[in-house]
Amino acid sequence: MKKNLKELRAELAAKKTAARAMLAEYNALTKKASTTEAEAAQIIALDGKLNTAEDEVNALAAELEAEETTKRRGETFMAVRHAGEGGRTNEPDPARTFGFHSPAEFALAVYHAQVNNAVDERLRNGGLEASTPTTYQQGQGSSGEGFLVPPDFSKTVWDLATDETDLLGMANPEPTASNAVGKPKDETTPWGSAGVQCYWGAEAGLYKASTAQLTAELMTLHKLYAFVAATDEILADAPMLKNRITIQSGKAIGWTASEAVMWGNGAGKPTGFMNSPALITVAKDAGQATGTITVNNLANILAHMLRVGGRPLWIANQDIIPQLIQLTIGNYPVWIPISAGMQESPWDGFILGYPVKFTEHAQTLSTSGDITLVNMSGYYAATKQGGIDFAESMHLYFDQGLTAFRWTFRMAGMPYLSKPMQPAKGATTKSHFIALASR
Repeated sequence: MKKNLKELRAELAAKKTAARAMLAEYNALTKKASTTEAEAAQIIALDGKLNTAEDEVNALAAELEAEETTKRRGETFMAVRHAGEGGRTNEPDPARTFGFHSPAEFALAVYHAQVNNAVDERLRNGGLEASTPTTYQQGQGSSGEGFLVPPDFSKTVWDLATDETDLLGMANPEPTASNAVGKPKDETTPWGSAGVQCYWGAEAGLYKASTAQLTAELMTLHKLYAFVAATDEILADAPMLKNRITIQSGKAIGWTASEAVMWGNGAGKPTGFMNSPALITVAKDAGQATGTITVNNLANILAHMLRVGGRPLWIANQDIIPQLIQLTIGNYPVWIPISAGMQESPWDGFILGYPVKFTEHAQTLSTSGDITLVNMSGYYAATKQGGIDFAESMHLYFDQGLTAFRWTFRMAGMPYLSKPMQPAKGATTKSHFIALASR
């Protein structure tokens, strides 16, 4: 099946991330003054893998460029205006855009429908069946007001909100048509005594059955909204309006949703991994000074990581960079920043072999949450499928010459685990989420 643009971008980003990890390992080995036979063989193997990865990345980049060119040409040449039709457009897929060129054009049509009782026919094409202008302003969307947003415009805002480099996007949220969802829950391990088991069998012996312990925990989707006020001057400036109601709204929603994925308390919002019983907090070193991070801190965090599916990564605040830059193991730095040839990377280098993302969601230096190691495959998130509501009002700020626009979404989330897992051997508990204690 042919991949869409989002799938191609995600696959390309994953290939580059894997290649960067191999390149860092290759560079570390080749810079050694002397190498063992095993290391020399590893260098040869890595060189071959890097050549293969480079070919795959180039092929994917070419495929992505071709798809983007096709999409751009379609938008440029196929959306042709027809004279005598009140400015309506003949879109390549009217079911996706209702005939509107942009979210700004759609928002202005909604504005005129309410203010001037001038209902654009394209709003009716969006599924509004009422015959009188006043009815268009009632009973639309789950919030009881507003207009159905064209699917492509809703997707644009949500794609901005679920950027793959932010926490919600990393959790790969599942769409649902309901306001509640059952989170699949299986906390058994291959080495435990419960759940699916594997046994050695004798010739012609009876098979011993085991039972999967998969249960569902009901989660309610919480409402998240962006509320934007636009001046009359902005309403007359379509490019500025597009920036205000689409780009800024999407980024604001993405920030708030990702903040909840990390720090949400579960009260009217998702449960963040930092407030989850599944979190492991690693104690500071004995006598460790305030405002410091040590190699031992990072090693102890790494020892607790549950590496089952996904790819672990570090989430950190930029305040810790002066500490990271001082840390070494022998002659090798603990933090390897992105090189000049990898500036397009979504990551900010590697710590002990795993990518790091500096973000404002992380706490400042010395506070628990300033650096965490996470495996986002251990976080379950759900979002409302097709449940993006749009509402508009000129009356709220009438005396200020402002029009209010509101986007409403619903989402839920919490870690899969209800507590850290016991290992098969040893006493070091494991989890998808590990933080360093306050120092």
